[in-house]
Amino acid sequence: MGEVTNVMEYQAIAKQKLPKMAYDYYASGAEDEWTLKENREAFSRILFRPRILIDVANIDMTTSVLGFKISMPIMISPTAFQKMAHPEGEYATARAASAAGTVMTLSSWATSSVEEVASTGPGIRFFQLYVYKDRKVVEQLVRRAEKAGFKAIALTVDTPRLGRREADIKNRFVLPPNLTLKNFEGLDLGKMDQSNDSGLASYVAGQIDRTLSWKDVKWLQSITSMPILVKGVITAEDARLAVHSGAAGIIVSNHGARQLDYVPATISALEEVVTAAQGRIPVFLDGGVRRGTDVFKALALGASGVFVSLISLLPIWI
Repeated sequence: MGEVTNVMEYQAIAKQKLPKMAYDYYASGAEDEWTLKENREAFSRILFRPRILIDVANIDMTTSVLGFKISMPIMISPTAFQKMAHPEGEYATARAASAAGTVMTLSSWATSSVEEVASTGPGIRFFQLYVYKDRKVVEQLVRRAEKAGFKAIALTVDTPRLGRREADIKNRFVLPPNLTLKNFEGLDLGKMDQSNDSGLASYVAGQIDRTLSWKDVKWLQSITSMPILVKGVITAEDARLAVHSGAAGIIVSNHGARQLDYVPATISALEEVVTAAQGRIPVFLDGGVRRGTDVFKALALGASGVFVSLISLLPIWI
C-alpha cells in the first residue's frame, strides 16, 4: 500500500480492491452528487483564526456523550453491509471502536447481528434504527439491542424512501448471496431480492414505514429506556421539534448525501441547528469529516462531537 498519510488516500485503494458494486454503494451519493461534493467542500471554506502563545503542553481530548466517557469527540456512524468490504465486517469495527475508547453505532442493516457485535467484548455501542411498517419487528429489534447492552438509539428520520442513487440503479445493487441483513434473519426480512432497479430501493419501498412522524419518537420512548438521538436534522425548525419531542440529542446529517441531493452540507447546517437547540440537548455532526481540522471546525461551531462514516474508512481493513 505504501505510506498512507490521510483518510482520503484510502478511497483510491478501496476503488482498486473492492468489487465495483460494493465500492459504488459505499462511495456514491444521490442524483447529481452535488451534496456529496459539498459535504467536503464546505469544510474548505471555513478558516481558522489561530491564537498564539497559549500553553498547549497538556491536551485532554476526552469527553462524555449521553453520560458515557469517551477518549475523543469522534465516534463511528452507522454503515450498512460492512462484510461486503471485509469478512470481519462489523466485528472489526466493534473491536476497533472499543480499543480506541469511543462509540460504535451499528446499522439496522448490518451484516452482523446486535448479539454478534455484543459478543466481541465490552464497548459503548449505539444502535441505528429504521422504522419498519411492522412495528412488532421494530419493538423486537429495539429490545434485542437493549438486552445486548447497546446504550442509545440513533433514529434515522430522513429515509421515508430511499434516495435515487444512480450508481446502485446501474449496478442493480443487491447483497452478495453469502450475506444477509443479520438482524432480520428468521423474520423473513433478511434477504434482498434482485430488481430492475436497486435491490435496496425495492427493499426500502416494501418495508420502511413512510408514515413515520414526530409522534413516533414518543412511541419509541414508550418501548425502551435507551435515550433517542434523532439522526437527519438539518434545519432549525426540526431541531426545535426534536427538543420538544424529548429527544436526547440531535445528529445533524444528510445521510452522507445519499438521500436528497441539493441540501446543505452538514457543516453548513450545523450552526443553525445548534442555535435552535439552545443548549438543551447535545448536537452532533455526521458527514464529510476526513481530517482532524474538520473535527475542530465542527466543535468550534457548537457540535458536541462528530460521527465518522466507515464509507471512507473501510479500506483500512483491506
